Amino acid sequence: MRVIAGIAKGRALKSVLGKNTRPTTDKVKEALFSMISPYLNGGLVLDLFAGTGGLGIEALSRGMDHAIFVDYDRNSVNVVKANLEMCGFTDRAEVYRNDFKRAIKALNKRQLLFDLIFLDPPYKMEILEKIIRNLVTSDLVSSGGIIVAEHDAKLRLPDKIESLKVIKQTSYGSIGVTVYLNESI
Repeated sequence: MRVIAGIAKGRALKSVLGKNTRPTTDKVKEALFSMISPYLNGGLVLDLFAGTGGLGIEALSRGMDHAIFVDYDRNSVNVVKANLEMCGFTDRAEVYRNDFKRAIKALNKRQLLFDLIFLDPPYKMEILEKIIRNLVTSDLVSSGGIIVAEHDAKLRLPDKIESLKVIKQTSYGSIGVTVYLNESI
């Protein structure tokens, strides 16, 4: 696992030991960023269910300004911090150990607007649509903001959720990726 492109290109990233995380493969990460690259113009990133932090770090490497990483697992949080340090991004990132519900409430209180949000919850949770709806109704997605949801390829997310519209939906083997654009004004 490594950073694919940008200022930290080629940097190897640490993995989380155990079977609780499923890091996005380099192949999927490269395809995913090819899909969303037209929408990356700086701004704020949220990597919810961060795992190793690979997606948020890739976004920082490709020009996003600041990233917030959230994961409930203590080991994941430590790995994200180590990976940020290895890539030289500690000054452009915040890392929190929290569950997603509390994190969404805390981010809403701060009145943050994210231009890019990565969601890669454990597939067994089966609440991805609910999380996406919660992010929108909590006013955390900027107008023109993107939500990238990684999920089991068998899962079919709705074409519209609140002000979000699917702009890309594809799969890579057992991994599904759905990209939403916030069309609110």
